[in-house]
Amino acid sequence: MASTSHSGTTRAILYAFLANGGIAIAKSIVAWITGSGSMLAEAIHSYADTGNQVLLFLGLKQSGRPPDKEHPLGYGKLSYFWSFIVALMLFSLGGLFSIYEGMHKLQHPEPLSQLWLAVLVLSFAIVLETFSLLGCLREINIIRAKRPFREWLEHTRNSELVVVLGEDIAALLGLILALVFVSLAGITGNPVYDAIGSMCIGVVLVIISVFLTLRVRSLLVGRSADPVIQESINEIISQQDDVLSVFNAITMQFGPDTVLAAKIKLKPGIDIDSAVADINELERELKKRVPGLKWCFIEPDVTD
Repeated sequence: MASTSHSGTTRAILYAFLANGGIAIAKSIVAWITGSGSMLAEAIHSYADTGNQVLLFLGLKQSGRPPDKEHPLGYGKLSYFWSFIVALMLFSLGGLFSIYEGMHKLQHPEPLSQLWLAVLVLSFAIVLETFSLLGCLREINIIRAKRPFREWLEHTRNSELVVVLGEDIAALLGLILALVFVSLAGITGNPVYDAIGSMCIGVVLVIISVFLTLRVRSLLVGRSADPVIQESINEIISQQDDVLSVFNAITMQFGPDTVLAAKIKLKPGIDIDSAVADINELERELKKRVPGLKWCFIEPDVTD
């Protein structure tokens, strides 16, 4: 399942990269021709998103580096670091720039021309972004299986997929807003609508980027494994014949990998060799049945 999740995340990033790259070039050309602030804001947003996909892919690859002396638990949290950087870029390059551009156009309105080109490109971009979003949702549906989407979104530790999902939603909403306000500017002949559209796009990007930043921040600080994984771990341990109870089980998520430290109570009268054999067997069983469980430290004790 871990490899399936990894490949699914890579595909979602690729969908977004191809869609945003093509859209960014088209928007830039039309923004230059029409002089539209909404189109310029959308072009900058798409360029930022294209670069973001590269950073997400970089984090995904770096997180798979093997442990070493300086990083004994591996580099899994690098995926959270790059996801955090992407969320900040969405806030700054996307949101704040769009608001600034809108305010600038509002204070210094300029005549717009050939807005039909902007409408055409925005309509085409909406189609591409819809396919990108559907591709991301398809990969999420494969990973979440039968879990409700809202529950998956609340508990998932896959920062890359959450960020790609947020970017796709932000991009689609931004395109729809740009299309609406550019159309209004063309119908009324008033460039103020174009400036307002740019500011609205910026507000949407800021809201979504703040949400993503808070989600990834909790993973950077250190978050336990998904509740489903924790329940599975407790169930497997409780099924062992020589285990009377689990005093506590602490998990920590490191990108795609999970760390487990548990203190258990064994049946009385077990000699040390049997206890070691039981614990080794338990660790093998846990790693076999729990996807992504890479490190497992089991401590026997008689009290917590």
